[in-house]
Amino acid sequence: MKIPEFEIFSNCEAETKEAAAKLSEEIEEGDIFALTGDLGAGKTTFIKAVVKSIGIDDSNSPSFALVNVYRGRKKIYHFDFYRINKVEELYDIGFDEYISDESSVKFIEWAELFPEILPGQYYQIKFEYVNNSKRKITLKHVQN
Repeated sequence: MKIPEFEIFSNCEAETKEAAAKLSEEIEEGDIFALTGDLGAGKTTFIKAVVKSIGIDDSNSPSFALVNVYRGRKKIYHFDFYRINKVEELYDIGFDEYISDESSVKFIEWAELFPEILPGQYYQIKFEYVNNSKRKITLKHVQN
């Protein structure tokens, strides 16, 4: 795992986007990012900023589609587990094939809902409220 662990504090959406843009410079094909945190904490904003940084202007949360595929300088799979009721739904959309695609970068929102489906190695990005306007964003390596 090449991306260094970090902990930053974001006081506004612009700072969250700036952190995402910096991360986008370091992501590589095969990387998997599991994003966790409360509703409205900045997960989708962060991913949209990463996607924009790699040359894709039109992105949105895949809350209803479950997965969006973006192609720019890198191919990105963006999953949202929020509306998933059981792990079988993920297998039905071919999650295991997406996650094993080494030519792409994977971002998974609400990854904490189905930890059993995550691979043995990934980056966790945790979003926590500090107060109404401040967030703590932490990236750490996870190896099971």
